[in-house]
Amino acid sequence: MRDLAPQSVFDHYLNISRLIAGRLDFHSVIQAVAAEINHVIPHDHLDVCIIMVDEKFHTAYESGMETDWGKRFPAPVSNSPIRTLLWGETDHLLTDDAWSDPQFHFQGAFSHPIFHQSLHSRLHVPLKVQGHVIGALSCSSHQMGFYDMQDVESARVIADLLAPHFFAIRAADQAKRSAIVEAEARAREEGLRLGALKLTEALEAERQRIGMDLHDQILADLTRLSRRLERLARQPDVTGEALEPLFRGLQHSMHDLRQIIEEAKPSVLQLFGFAQAVENHLERSIQESGATLTWRLNDETSGAIDRLEQSVSIALFRIAQEAINNAIRHAQASSIAVHLMATEGAVTIDVIDDGLGLGNAHRSSGGGIENMKTRARLISARFAIKAAAASGGTLVSVSLPAKELSAKGAAA
Repeated sequence: MRDLAPQSVFDHYLNISRLIAGRLDFHSVIQAVAAEINHVIPHDHLDVCIIMVDEKFHTAYESGMETDWGKRFPAPVSNSPIRTLLWGETDHLLTDDAWSDPQFHFQGAFSHPIFHQSLHSRLHVPLKVQGHVIGALSCSSHQMGFYDMQDVESARVIADLLAPHFFAIRAADQAKRSAIVEAEARAREEGLRLGALKLTEALEAERQRIGMDLHDQILADLTRLSRRLERLARQPDVTGEALEPLFRGLQHSMHDLRQIIEEAKPSVLQLFGFAQAVENHLERSIQESGATLTWRLNDETSGAIDRLEQSVSIALFRIAQEAINNAIRHAQASSIAVHLMATEGAVTIDVIDDGLGLGNAHRSSGGGIENMKTRARLISARFAIKAAAASGGTLVSVSLPAKELSAKGAAA
């Protein structure tokens, strides 16, 4: 911290909170707060990078100096000089000279702006929401040895102020892109043009509702917190006990914001049915991955899944979604097949790929398999994952027994 009195630093944090309120895009937020951040952490270059929802790509938004980082949209996280931070492998990055620091330079790293813009000292901290990294806040200086751990701690506070707002903007953008893709896909089918129009109208209504909720609920809460901060700023000494209600208030606002976001996500599953939702997810995931994949979907259910209780059909969709994601992201598959089947005994969903198989995937799917097992267990479905064939590949199968089908039908 640059020899600032505690009250002065506190005032800058308060101003950052005020400046982000009501701003609905990443660039305007970083432009608005750059000057206040500079008072606390002087910098020659400031940027935030936001990880896209698929967690494979990220975007950068800069203030002042423009670099090629901000011009690449989107860029692979694996090529980022700060990928270890974005992957959650370290809780900060700090260097006296990024020119010679090996952690910023590796095969495939897009680090030439470090040299092109003479960025020597660099500090980076994660933007986190509920412990999950959604991006990073980065400050750089032309001078060597400019930052220390006190600057890192200041950056953490600023990142905590910014992260919930960036999370909301990212979720709203993703919902908008998803709705547009879904609407365009349905519009290609003559018989469902009206459905695409209704989706567009629903999106506009949701945007208006989100705006009102953000204004009436979140902004009102932040205003109250700002007034409390103003009163505390006038006191000569501020204790941790005095700050505790503010921390609880911020947590409450984050919870409300997350709830608004979850309620705002449009569902192609509810609008157009299970098979169409799986088809849209296949198309979108393959397109976003940049991989060359063939796929097919066979629906032999005659709408049986769509007649299930909503919570059950959503759980089945999430399992299929996770199986497809694993095949695209981890298995290096060249083809994916999804079979939806309904018999008197059960409704079954099979996702089959011709990839590396469970024992050879180049990166772990993390908790994805456990999540699928848990979802299946909660709806009393049978779950299996095994080799698709002797030559390799993976088969993920989930089956809802007839007794569960009849129970769900009776409940509906």
